[in-house]
Amino acid sequence: MKQEIIISENLERDVAEAVGRCPHDRLFVLADTTTHRHCWPLLAGLECLREAQLITISPTDGHKNLESLSHVWQALQEGGATRHSLLLNLGGGMVTDLGGFAAATFKRGIAFINIPTTLLAQVDASVGGKTGINFGGLKNEIGAFCDARTVILNTRFLETLDDENLRSGYAEMLKHGLISTPQMWAELVGFDLAEPDLAQLRQMIARSVAVKERIVEEDPREQGLRKALNLGHTIGHAFESWSLKPHSSSLLHGYAVAFGLVCELYLSAVKSGFPTDVLRQTTSFIREYYGTLGITCDDYPELFDLMTHDKKNTAGTINFTLLGGIGDIRINQTATREEIYESMDFLREG
Repeated sequence: MKQEIIISENLERDVAEAVGRCPHDRLFVLADTTTHRHCWPLLAGLECLREAQLITISPTDGHKNLESLSHVWQALQEGGATRHSLLLNLGGGMVTDLGGFAAATFKRGIAFINIPTTLLAQVDASVGGKTGINFGGLKNEIGAFCDARTVILNTRFLETLDDENLRSGYAEMLKHGLISTPQMWAELVGFDLAEPDLAQLRQMIARSVAVKERIVEEDPREQGLRKALNLGHTIGHAFESWSLKPHSSSLLHGYAVAFGLVCELYLSAVKSGFPTDVLRQTTSFIREYYGTLGITCDDYPELFDLMTHDKKNTAGTINFTLLGGIGDIRINQTATREEIYESMDFLREG
């Protein structure tokens, strides 16, 4: 069953219709404490959610773990959930990832609806069927492919976001532009992230999601083309995992991806002829809005080791998605340790 994605202009109507399309005996809503406070009030009065049982978990990616997952399973069990129950995930990527995995595994699978409340979740986490949790210090180590019945994207939630979380999601949009067309990329690097126009952003979100949808439809299980979506993520995930260690302050996912994009576009320029003017312009945009990453060359071995654990690797070889130009996707590329270190030098020195 194809996942339905709704670019929502009327939140109340779209939620009521989505819930109505999923016959269920019991309804549960999963939120973290932040989205419960800021976003649940927009939905709490809906007649279709009147009998919903609310499950809350702690926020941030540090809680996307077995303990939180077990809490959700237990709440579903204690609430009398059956295989015919419905879970509505209201939150950012952490909630849609964990909630989707909880739904995919409880009673061997119950239906769920995603209502992503952050830009990152709207353009990335909630679309495409990837669910999961972090485990053993590694991002999304445990998970499953499982589509939500419906994903409802509404920009009203973005009004509650701080600048950092808005920019975090925007990095994934930037990636979608780079793997799509020069026109889409140009609009993205020309957008004022300091004073974002939400009406314009809504249209950009629709185009961004369409890029991901097209790729996921063609390659749902990441055998080929879907690897295009990994641009910036091989090195970016290493930055993100590194930042979860005690020696650092944790990076938002999109910031890690933005820094990963700089490194992997550098590799693209060196190895695949990616245009240096596009590299410079993209790097300049990222530097302006995302700042710099506090790594030194002493951190390189640890970061390289984290890259070797990436799920996309084959036979111990670190796998990259690189570009020959905007939209010219080169999957299953490799780079030497020295080239990877050089890319991190480029990130640090600009």
